[in-house]
Amino acid sequence: QVQLVESGGGLVQAGGSLRLSCAASGRTFSSYTIGWFRQAPGKEREFVAAIYKSGSITYYATSVKGRFTISRVNAKNTVYLEMNSLKPEDTAVYYCAADPTVLSTRMTMPERYDYWGQGTQVTVSS
Repeated sequence: QVQLVESGGGLVQAGGSLRLSCAASGRTFSSYTIGWFRQAPGKEREFVAAIYKSGSITYYATSVKGRFTISRVNAKNTVYLEMNSLKPEDTAVYYCAADPTVLSTRMTMPERYDYWGQGTQVTVSS
């Protein structure tokens, strides 16, 4: 089992940057695929980015590709989401999720993840 805590959210102007962190408990962090998802008010939760266990495979939603970068430092039990060139439409609560069994071809599916953090708010003003 793993517990996840997100941090790094906040208010930023359009064009600005933020770095989100997802810190995990447990000694088998490298066995978990980590995904970032977001949910805006009145909208469904959507996939943002994911990184496979070893970090060798990453995947991004089309809407963030080229602007966001996901990375992980397994020695620190932490995954990062570097967000650049932020847009007002990026405003949402951002969640990280973990699962040891999700396949690399299924990383975009929230239902494949068993463990979720509490979320961190990102607000981008125009």
